[in-house]
Amino acid sequence: MVIKETLQHREAVRGGKGTVDFYHVVPKDMTDDYVHMFAKLVINPASSIGRHQHVGETEPYYILEGEGLFTDNDGTETVVRPGDVCLIKNGDYHSIENLSDTEPLSLMAVIYKQD
Repeated sequence: MVIKETLQHREAVRGGKGTVDFYHVVPKDMTDDYVHMFAKLVINPASSIGRHQHVGETEPYYILEGEGLFTDNDGTETVVRPGDVCLIKNGDYHSIENLSDTEPLSLMAVIYKQD
């Protein structure tokens, strides 16, 4: 089976600023109850995903390109670059911001259920 990615442009994601492009690798209607999302996210220049919480699920981010500012559950801010992994555990809050005014910040994200 070959699946073509689908693109979704979203504004002010989770109360963030600017736009984020979601390239859904596996459409939600094709995942089981265990996987909520599997997508490449492109956070456009001067854009962000606002602070939000994951309840009953875990989400790792794998940074592909660009430079961002990841804010962890306890408010710790860390500059992230390609090859870094941000792990958001069940119950954690987080946010991420593209630090560039000209270059995108790209990452792979998988949200899966966690007891």
